[in-house]
Amino acid sequence: MKIPPLYAALHAVVSRMVELTDEEWQAFFDMLIYREVPKKFRLTDVGEIAREAYFINKGLARLYFLKEGEEISANFVFENGFIASLESVLLKTKSRQAVETIEECELLVINKVKLDELTATYPSFNIFSKALAEFAFITLQRRASSFILDSPEERYVNMLNERPNMLERVPQHMIASYLGVTPVSLSRIRGRISP
Repeated sequence: MKIPPLYAALHAVVSRMVELTDEEWQAFFDMLIYREVPKKFRLTDVGEIAREAYFINKGLARLYFLKEGEEISANFVFENGFIASLESVLLKTKSRQAVETIEECELLVINKVKLDELTATYPSFNIFSKALAEFAFITLQRRASSFILDSPEERYVNMLNERPNMLERVPQHMIASYLGVTPVSLSRIRGRISP
């Protein structure tokens, strides 16, 4: 099957999770919605029931919590990654986190109802859904472990090793909240680590 350029990145990522037939790929592509959104666009609000997940073809988005009016970044997702308020999508509950773009984004939107219909027709998509949930769990587990075991400086170094483009693309105050430090503390950490 010839993969349309719009879906090439998604095809590469999903192919590592599950083997699909040409018919299954076509059904998957048919259910996706292409959406372009500006930066600082809220895809999911706190308190809203999320009904969509997003594959980022181009751009950058983040998950964050609101606590006493302060935004606390929980994760950043770059090109070729999935983002959603997963708890809300899966449990149909009000979201405790917001999903917002940091840059202009080109998204492939996965509607949960349509994905459920697709899974009913093609059970292979259970493997896809399971792989996404496992990845989200591992990401969350690593983040929780880092907050328990690592110092803020170690979290910063790990972030740079895992995502070297964070400093170029993510505002400093968002990185500080992601690391669990103040912007002033982040500046000090950067000063100590920079050559």
